Amino acid sequence: MANTFSVAISYHDVLGYIEYDGDQRSARVVLPDDKGRELAETYLHTKHEILVPHETLLDFSEEIIDPLSDVRSFQVALTRLWEATEVHVDWSRPVAFIKQYPTLESLPKGGAKFDGPLD
Repeated sequence: MANTFSVAISYHDVLGYIEYDGDQRSARVVLPDDKGRELAETYLHTKHEILVPHETLLDFSEEIIDPLSDVRSFQVALTRLWEATEVHVDWSRPVAFIKQYPTLESLPKGGAKFDGPLD
């Protein structure tokens, strides 16, 4: 099983992505907006106290999350990224889509089909 995770992000009208490498315990933020990239990088290099759900929607406990320590912690930290930085995690947008269309202006027009890979 790969120890990596990628997710699409956006900051205001700028599209990007984050690639996490669990073996190296590092994340690379690819975002062509300096402020948004710096906010995300700082957030990912900081430990956070996060209420984490367990058995039910009412079963939360506070945990100290180090975003770069493992894939699970990275994913949990991403759930609070928007609140801390205004960098939005686009959970359902394929990273391959962002790599092919890195700006809003480059998006296909008129219902053009995305032919890239979805992983």
